[in-house]
Amino acid sequence: MKLNPLLVAIAASGLLPAAYAAADKVTPMTPDGVASYNKIRPEADYIKRVEMVPMRDGTKLYTVILMKKGTKTAPILLSRTPYDAKGSTSRNTSQHIAELVDAMDIEYVQDNYIRVYQDIRGLHNSEGEYITNRPVVGPLNNTGIDESTDAYDTIDWLVKNVAETNGNVGIVGSSYLGFTSLMAEINPHPALKAAAPQSPMVDGWMGDDWFHNGAFRNVNIGYTVEQSTAKAESAGVATEPMDDYTRFLEAGSTGDFIKKWGYQDYPFLRKMTENPAYTEFWSLQAVDKILAKEPLKVPTMLIVGQWDQEDSYGAPAVYKAIEPKDKNNDKVSLVIGPWRHSGVNHYGYELGALTFTGDTAKEFRVKYMKPFFDHYLKGAPDPKTPPVLTYSTGVNQWTESSKWPMGEGKKIYLSDNFGLSFDAPKAKQAFDDYVSDPAKPVPFIPRPINMDDSSQWKPWLVHDQRFASSRPDVLVYSSDVLDKPVHIMGAPLVNLFASTSGSDGDWVVKLVDVYPNTTSEGHAQGYVGQEMTGFELPLGIEIFRGRYVHGFDKPAALTPDKVEHYQFELPNVDHVFLPGHKIMVQVQSSLSPLYDRNPQTYVDNIFWAKPQDYKKATIKVHHDAKAPSNIVLPIAK
Repeated sequence: MKLNPLLVAIAASGLLPAAYAAADKVTPMTPDGVASYNKIRPEADYIKRVEMVPMRDGTKLYTVILMKKGTKTAPILLSRTPYDAKGSTSRNTSQHIAELVDAMDIEYVQDNYIRVYQDIRGLHNSEGEYITNRPVVGPLNNTGIDESTDAYDTIDWLVKNVAETNGNVGIVGSSYLGFTSLMAEINPHPALKAAAPQSPMVDGWMGDDWFHNGAFRNVNIGYTVEQSTAKAESAGVATEPMDDYTRFLEAGSTGDFIKKWGYQDYPFLRKMTENPAYTEFWSLQAVDKILAKEPLKVPTMLIVGQWDQEDSYGAPAVYKAIEPKDKNNDKVSLVIGPWRHSGVNHYGYELGALTFTGDTAKEFRVKYMKPFFDHYLKGAPDPKTPPVLTYSTGVNQWTESSKWPMGEGKKIYLSDNFGLSFDAPKAKQAFDDYVSDPAKPVPFIPRPINMDDSSQWKPWLVHDQRFASSRPDVLVYSSDVLDKPVHIMGAPLVNLFASTSGSDGDWVVKLVDVYPNTTSEGHAQGYVGQEMTGFELPLGIEIFRGRYVHGFDKPAALTPDKVEHYQFELPNVDHVFLPGHKIMVQVQSSLSPLYDRNPQTYVDNIFWAKPQDYKKATIKVHHDAKAPSNIVLPIAK
């Protein structure tokens, strides 16, 4: 068959599929399939390469390299992801690089950066075996391979094989990518010059994704199944269109729920259900403990959202672990913004009912994060990155500080008549009580609940708490109306003195800013946002599993009706309670179905509690001279 030279030339240019040049004309029986189509057209303003980068054990990892045409002597900004490197660099099919990448990348790719995304081993298009939060080489991992070595090998390959680079590499990413960013700092490659881990997964048992102070987070069951099926390319999980509150309640225990839906053979779910206490299985994986033993070699900007609904624990924990190594207070910084999980990388105008002064996320990225990378990767002038940068909610302004926490502890006590006072109680005996019924747990947001619905999940930590404060199984303590501002900067510390008639139980404490019962002119002028009259804004919500009161690695039955001292931190916060507002504390025993239900009867493993184990319990919260329940507020001067 004679080929048309013109069509052959056009096909070779990429303007037409190659198969089109195979004949001068088509017939009804000409096959219609083509092998591929190149969505990157000649007029595109960028270059995109895909490489299979070899690791030291021979495993090859799928790596996308993206840069603007004409880029040279450029730094590399790397992200190592379990969430599909191919998708991370193809937001749409535009021929303009700024429209191809996510919002957080725009300023970098337009400014002579080489952006690199890589699938971690075992997921999506990379080779190898996937292990969730693969432990660092050591007592739990004798393979010689971990996310640290993979990061080292990746950086080594990039600086040797990407001709356009200046040899300097930075690493960035949120959540799981925050974890891989931190792992790159363990025995780091010499070319790694800066890191910005965002909302990193650091200790999955203490306060990040999997547990919080021993209470299991049901929301991660579906996540685990999706990530562990078919290299994270599966179609999701099998569930019915039902209120999650009802779904988990009807299943029984969380272990029964896992069995009901056929998830019981997933290894990571087994790792969690078979290791419910904080043994070395978890503590030896804690990244903050590992980094505390490592020398500080890489300038690090740790970033977290004040209302991070997934990983509020990790960034402050790592800051606490490595900041003492920063002798000049200029290599480690902590950033707390007014965001949800990973909100730093998206639009930061608002969160739930809260509205801020402009796009706080972009403002931070442009004013602070990019100059941080520019300095270490491009030799730009030192931007004098503040040691601590926080957004003071309530007054909506950025605050630069020399340390964290900035506040000094002052106790606000639960008091008689459901009050809050800075004066210590004097009564010999005083308590309030309620009945906690595991058959009617307190929901963490109003029903119906769908934890897969991002509009419910992402802003849940700022949801108006009036839906809960009216329940008889939620104790509510309020201060008088404030006549002057109260500014807190740090992690409020809970000191709860409480007892239960059962032999186990959970304790949930919320710190809340109560807005005054006054209205603005907003709605009268057609403002479509939420009216904040009487709004109960949570600043910190945390749970503690009672069986661990004497040690997270020492679960034990509680003695019925014995007063115990439960001490735990709420998330870190920078917030101003304004005059006219009230400070509120709420106490309850469940957050369903986000956390697994406590049967309130001690069993060796809550995951396998039986129906008869779930019993009502009378809870007493004490506020007297011997048992002065309080929250230590980190009040800034």
